[in-house]
Amino acid sequence: MIPAGIAIRPMSRSDLPEVVAIEHASFPSPWSERTFRNLLRRRNTDMIVACSPLGDVVGYAVTWFAGAEAELGDLAVHPAARRNGVGQTLLDAAVRAAVGRSADAIFLEVRVSNEGARALYRDAGFRETGVRPGYYVDPSEDAIVMRLSPLTTSRSVPPDMSGGAAPPAHARDEPSV
Repeated sequence: MIPAGIAIRPMSRSDLPEVVAIEHASFPSPWSERTFRNLLRRRNTDMIVACSPLGDVVGYAVTWFAGAEAELGDLAVHPAARRNGVGQTLLDAAVRAAVGRSADAIFLEVRVSNEGARALYRDAGFRETGVRPGYYVDPSEDAIVMRLSPLTTSRSVPPDMSGGAAPPAHARDEPSV
């Protein structure tokens, strides 16, 4: 279910100041605006935003695709909008985009210490499948690899939410673009 008044749509260049502000508020090693701009040019990536009733960006997700797999490379919600279903809505939209691109699995990496995100992903059906030692820097921390497979179309978000692009890269590492 989409939270009241929240709209999901493709990310655009005009969203980047708000997206980058959320990125910086959410991660110790944030991606740069240049990275997001470059990702918007790529065809193998979907970039979506969640907007409040006033049109403010309150969250975003970035998913890229390679063959039959998708990787959720980035998902963040503005601190003031957390715990209201926005993250789940973005996750549902990313999974629907993967289904729409005929992916049979979607995976991600998440910090071991990020219990809130891990719970969100587990509640959505992701399973922890491995650990990447020392994956994150600043601060150094292991990553939990999570995977959702098979993918289903029973998500509650409209299917046409794709918007941009990205190279295969690590979830919190800045993609080389």
